[in-house]
Amino acid sequence: MQGWISASAFVFYGAAGIACILSAIWVGRPGGVSRLDRAAAIAAFLASASWFVSSAAFGMGHHLAEATEILANLGWIYALFRLFANDGRDENLVLVRPAIVAIALVETLQFALLFVPAQPDGGISETLVFETSSILRVLVAVGALVLVHNLHLGAERQTRILLRWSAGGLLAIWAFSLNFHLLAWLTGTTPQTLEPFYALTIAIASLVSAVGFRRSTSSLQFRPSRTATFHFLSLLLIVSYAFALALTARWLDAASADTARMLQVGTMVIAASLLLIWMPSRRARAWLRVTALKHLFEHRYDYRAEWLRFTQTIARGKDGSSDALPERAIEALADLTGSPGGLLFMHSEDQGFSRIASRNWGDQNVLPRTLPAPLISAMERDGRVIDLPGLRKGARSVGCDAFCPDWLINCDSAWAAVPLIHFDRLVGVIVLAMPAHDHRLDWEDFDIMKIVGRQLASYLAEQAGQAALLEASRFDEFNRRMAFVMHDIKNLASQMSLLTRNAEKHADNPEFRRDMMLTVRNSADKLNTLLARLGRYGTTATRSSEAFDMRGPVVAVTTRLAGIHPLTLIRSEEAKVCGQIEGLEQALTHLVQNAIDASDAESAVAIETFSDGLYGRICVIDSGVGMSPAFLREGLFKPFVSTKDGGFGIGAFEARETIRAMGGQLDVDSREGLGTRFTISLPLESARPMLEIDEDKAREAA
Repeated sequence: MQGWISASAFVFYGAAGIACILSAIWVGRPGGVSRLDRAAAIAAFLASASWFVSSAAFGMGHHLAEATEILANLGWIYALFRLFANDGRDENLVLVRPAIVAIALVETLQFALLFVPAQPDGGISETLVFETSSILRVLVAVGALVLVHNLHLGAERQTRILLRWSAGGLLAIWAFSLNFHLLAWLTGTTPQTLEPFYALTIAIASLVSAVGFRRSTSSLQFRPSRTATFHFLSLLLIVSYAFALALTARWLDAASADTARMLQVGTMVIAASLLLIWMPSRRARAWLRVTALKHLFEHRYDYRAEWLRFTQTIARGKDGSSDALPERAIEALADLTGSPGGLLFMHSEDQGFSRIASRNWGDQNVLPRTLPAPLISAMERDGRVIDLPGLRKGARSVGCDAFCPDWLINCDSAWAAVPLIHFDRLVGVIVLAMPAHDHRLDWEDFDIMKIVGRQLASYLAEQAGQAALLEASRFDEFNRRMAFVMHDIKNLASQMSLLTRNAEKHADNPEFRRDMMLTVRNSADKLNTLLARLGRYGTTATRSSEAFDMRGPVVAVTTRLAGIHPLTLIRSEEAKVCGQIEGLEQALTHLVQNAIDASDAESAVAIETFSDGLYGRICVIDSGVGMSPAFLREGLFKPFVSTKDGGFGIGAFEARETIRAMGGQLDVDSREGLGTRFTISLPLESARPMLEIDEDKAREAA
């Protein structure tokens, strides 16, 4: 045992000496903080380093070690005095200088005790010298602690920030010195087991004091987290339990052999039983946590940590679970307040506020599924959290408490009813389950529940808004589909009307009858195609692409519409592209029909197809009324905007979207009174790889 103490003392003394030397270098480095106690701190660090080095080399009881210990204490006393100089109190406070001088003189008396010879026979004994030295050290420690207290208490706020680390280090040094030497005086011997920890305390205090001499760290504050405090208290209880058990065992050793054995066995059984009951107990851990947070912190909630955990739970759920948002909302509020779970009530069109989600609530089926309307109105008006245990204990009902139903008050599992309010509208109500350790709800619980309830209300309202928006978009998609269908039907009706008017004039012409039959057949085919396409409008499915010659759709459209209006194919060159031939034919039909509607009955519409080496192009040219620049810029490709009476404004928009879907583009040139030219451009199949490479380079450059 003695060897272990000697070895640990050597290691601790050496480490403490190195720590003090490093602290002196840190404080004395160039560019450090310019403070009046800087030189005194360096002297105290170096004196302590010499004490630890000599103690490690010669032992704690050697005269050199004891002499350097006196110098180290005098150095810390001087450093304490210079701390008062940072705000000028060394000159203003009358008692500072005399108190420092008195403490220094008491410590200096230790030099005299070093040279007092021990005379066991009728003279001064070693015991008397030891007790005198110990009581003098106790007096020095008490005086130093009083000065440290006044140093921090009487300083201005800014000076406290400057001195907090140095004052904290001195407080640790003199507090440990007081206990160490008081214990030595009471027992009559030096507590050798504590000697290494004495050195360790001064080493840590030196490093702490040195921290305050850096600008970036002088304003730091030591504020342990609530989790660390809880774990520290748990560890402290375990250590206290072990210490009490050890003291009990030592006390039992004084009994007789048989009685001691029986008492030891009984004590171990009782202690083990208490440990097994206490440690796994959820209620015990909850009680310890609530007690620690209530008495050790200004606020029981660590708002930063709780808010980070809250947002993580809302985003991904606890432990990464994939629960729906209502379940995650209950979980987030329950974890924050220490509740195991709860119930969520939200508005339902047919049942009012009904239960839509639950979390860790076993007897939920025995409760009604809806909340009464008067309670909902009152909670929306007051916005208060209902303290259900308080109502069960007979608390006076005020506000929305008066409308709380009996089944909720009498439910022993219910703890609090939290309103979820978004823009003065009640979105939902969360009924929290009773926590493991029932503590009385206070203002801090109510405040955090209301704040989190509003945040949860915004999340739930946003989700409901997204659902409503999705439903509205589906209706919008259906309406758009119907608009396209009505537009196509309108085009067919226009073709049939033109055909009917021409039939009255040319019914006896065999060639006209042949064209009429062809037009009617094409219209029937168009209706069948329209019915087939009806299910594809607004879907996200991608149609298969194929290589084809652009002349095919041009010829098909020209043949189908030539019987109702003069069409002229002025150029027809091969242009092989890749896309949907049906979609191109549909887009071209829209453009040609628009050109026919804009032209006079005798004015032909010209169509041409050609290739420029990169793109295949189709031009539809008419000499009709034309369009204004403002309409081209703001109205042409906007759905439901049209210059024609009874027009839907869908044809040009659908044609452009169809061409874009195939990787092409639709351009338009128009002059009022002169006419309009629509140009469809699609990449040639042979040029598509080169164009895709150019597009990739352009994106990389951007």
